[in-house]
Amino acid sequence: MRIFFFLSTYLFLVSCNNSIVEEIPLYKIEKQNISDSAMVVSAHPLATSAGVEILKKGGNAIDAMVAVHFALAVVYPRAGNLGGGGFMVYRPKEGKPITLDFREKAPAASHRNMYLDKDSNAIDSLSIFGHLACGVPGSVEGMYTAHKKYGKLNWKTLVQPAINLAKNGVKATKREVIAYNKYMDVFAKYNPHPNAFVKDELWVKGDLLIQRELAAVLTSIRDKGRAGFYEGETANLIIAEINKSAGIMTYEDLKNYNAEWRQPITFPYKSYNIISMPPPSSGGICLAELLNMIEEYPIGKWGFQSPASIHLMTEAARRAYADRAEHLGDMDFYPVPIEQLISQNYANERMYNYDSDTATSSDSISHGNPYPPESEETTHYCIADKEGNVISVTTTINSNFGNKIIVEGAGFILNNEMDDFSAKPGSPNQFGLLGNEANSIAPHKRMLSSMTPTIVEKNNEFFMAVGSPGGSKIITTVFQVITNVIEFNMPLKDAVHKPRFHFQWKPNTLFYEEGAFDNELLEELISLGHYPKSRDEIGQVEAIIRLPNGKLEGIGDIRGDDSANGL
Repeated sequence: MRIFFFLSTYLFLVSCNNSIVEEIPLYKIEKQNISDSAMVVSAHPLATSAGVEILKKGGNAIDAMVAVHFALAVVYPRAGNLGGGGFMVYRPKEGKPITLDFREKAPAASHRNMYLDKDSNAIDSLSIFGHLACGVPGSVEGMYTAHKKYGKLNWKTLVQPAINLAKNGVKATKREVIAYNKYMDVFAKYNPHPNAFVKDELWVKGDLLIQRELAAVLTSIRDKGRAGFYEGETANLIIAEINKSAGIMTYEDLKNYNAEWRQPITFPYKSYNIISMPPPSSGGICLAELLNMIEEYPIGKWGFQSPASIHLMTEAARRAYADRAEHLGDMDFYPVPIEQLISQNYANERMYNYDSDTATSSDSISHGNPYPPESEETTHYCIADKEGNVISVTTTINSNFGNKIIVEGAGFILNNEMDDFSAKPGSPNQFGLLGNEANSIAPHKRMLSSMTPTIVEKNNEFFMAVGSPGGSKIITTVFQVITNVIEFNMPLKDAVHKPRFHFQWKPNTLFYEEGAFDNELLEELISLGHYPKSRDEIGQVEAIIRLPNGKLEGIGDIRGDDSANGL
């Protein structure tokens, strides 16, 4: 009896202790922060802190970006990366906005039918898992290129915080523990060599993730710049890994990779000016179409997530995503009709058959004709510095932990961005997105993306920066946050934290976050001809807004470990 008593007491105390441990946060996570002059918002508090420390040392937004980006590669490996790519939208205090495309590229040996079987059917697994799924990474080149043009502080100073985090270790949060444990068997399957993510026991909150091999690669990048990744020992390790199976990337693919400066997609929306990413991102063009399609309707009066506003926004998305599938791709390879697609006249043409009383069948909606008569796991961060420069950056390795390959001897995870190409016209990728010739596979081509880093101006002044991960859901997430602020007059915190929905033409399903729509709303949407279906969280937004008093408010999403901090 006494043994039973002591055992029961012990188990009770252990249970209480675990509950206490679970309630004590590992880091100070600030979902909302107001600062006087500068702000950083990212998916992890340690990455946010790295950016703030650089700003304190006199660095600008670009300097802080480099520190945040490399820190995310250490602390948030499911999406932060060295082995992926992304897009930057930059609004300098002086001068015109510009964007940097550091999206991955198809290796030189790529060809349009590389993921088809003998019967010309798409083999989905080849573009999602393993070495053949990997595009040539652009992250390191992107950071180096941006810093070379706009940075103030020494490059080594900016990379060092990430090295320290990798060497000393990072305590795993509850969310990261869930992700590590979920994919541990997959990591073990594709990576028989020892690595930082596979252990003999399950991960628990507070466990230390130490990444010595990654620290060594970061040290090489610190000391040698882009050559520390795209040439020499690190490049050799990448290619040795690729050559273990059917991979086709070569040393020359790495050495010859380049980031591209591009003109942003800019368009007015009422009294605001929107600045977003051009192709190979579909985000800017689709965002322009969505906002243009709803502009003439009194959506603000209808109210947030009213049947009328959801119906209108869904019908706009039905048309924008149909255009995405047909017209959008890498404009270095395909003549994307940008000016026509983002025009108000084109949006009006696309909405000619909009019916406020019933949903349009997706099978009856095709792409428009913009030509004159005669193409899921990601992370985002925003930074505003005291000089008035602002960046909005989205970066990814595509799926959670990319292609699940950890480069032996280098410790970082490779992307599976080749899945963002259209392996076959009409064959959906892992996010259900369709594509045609504009996004077919070709050597050195950049695959289409949904990433939508965006900056909003008001009265020619910075007003808001916003972006999100979420695969195909990125565009509608950014769209909803912007409309929440502009049309529904929400404080930024509510605009980011309120529940969201998503629609993308095909599949013909209106997804909504679990619990977001009550039964009465669901019945009304069904009566309009929609097919609602609940799902887990949609997006994970980072945003900064300039308040009327000139101060900056940063908001991190409640859907992650996102944190905002500033000066």
